[in-house]
Amino acid sequence: MTRTTKECTRPTVHRGRGRRGPALVFAHYWGGSAHTWDAVVGRLPDGRDTVRFDQRGWGASRTLPGPYGLDRLADDLLGVVRGLGLDSFVLVGHSMGGKVSQLAAARRPEGLAGLLLLAPAPPRPAPAVTAEYQRFLSHAYDSRQSVEQALDRALTAAPLEGAVRETAVRDSLAADEAARREWPLRGIAADITTVAGRIDVPVLVLAGEHDAVEPESVLRQCLLPYIPHARLDVVPGSGHLLPLEAPGAVAEAVEGFVAGLGGGT
Repeated sequence: MTRTTKECTRPTVHRGRGRRGPALVFAHYWGGSAHTWDAVVGRLPDGRDTVRFDQRGWGASRTLPGPYGLDRLADDLLGVVRGLGLDSFVLVGHSMGGKVSQLAAARRPEGLAGLLLLAPAPPRPAPAVTAEYQRFLSHAYDSRQSVEQALDRALTAAPLEGAVRETAVRDSLAADEAARREWPLRGIAADITTVAGRIDVPVLVLAGEHDAVEPESVLRQCLLPYIPHARLDVVPGSGHLLPLEAPGAVAEAVEGFVAGLGGGT
């Protein structure tokens, strides 16, 4: 059963209070929300302890004050962990949430058992992240039309349909203006290579076979050299939005990863 809590200065949290640990703490992409993970969580075995939350400036947390930079988001992520009193947990971060999770993991918080990164923004920005690209990206969520174009032309390998598509569009538009601009204008270009090397837990990276945003080649060039003990797997047929396009494959990868940590039961 999921319980939703909200405090005036903390992100809105959705907790699945299972007894199967470690807890899985999910951090969504730029444009997402806690609901980005619904289909993944729904495919996990009954009893798995899960935590999803709307990052500062997004979804139900869009009224939280800034700043909305990566360090603040990492503070929030670890604040959620501390607030719930998690003794053992795995961070599962997607895209922007993947970069936030890297920063959080690099602080070596007590209880961190592993790090699972889905199509993550890498520690070293890709060569394609130019000032011109950043300006272009900053307008991707200006309107429903621009969101749908981003979904169909860049973010997915095949068009999302039905309720999944509507949720993705709604989430992309449901953001504080400053939070929506922060990632494309600053966060995506932040170089965190000096801290990424401090990550000392097992790391699994999932890349979408047809990801046009963070393709496998970029992750091999801009992530693996800085987190050298990370393992990279490719999800066939998927684009950038792995939790929405391939929730079954993601859930299977999560369970396999957790089992390898000795936390499969």
